[in-house]
Amino acid sequence: MKTGSAVAIGVAAVIAIAAAFYMIDVDQTEEARLPDVDVSVEGGNLPEFDAEVGSVELTGETATVKVPDVDVEMKDAEITVPGIEVTPPEDAGTETAADN
Repeated sequence: MKTGSAVAIGVAAVIAIAAAFYMIDVDQTEEARLPDVDVSVEGGNLPEFDAEVGSVELTGETATVKVPDVDVEMKDAEITVPGIEVTPPEDAGTETAADN
């Protein structure tokens, strides 16, 4: 990835994050309180929020852009490829059932 592309992606990410902060409006509608701690415990209360969020719609449109046209020619070439040759050990003094 070229530096220019990385910078463009970074700038786009920062713009998207900044837009997300402006598209959400959160208002606290109830205060939180801690539980009363005595011999018995009364449950606490979480705060409640109303959130109004914006909407994002993805659209598609046709555009003409320049793309590279690459032609590849294939030809035969002789090259050396790796191989393997296995030679089993020789047992000079012993006979097996297969030798009989």
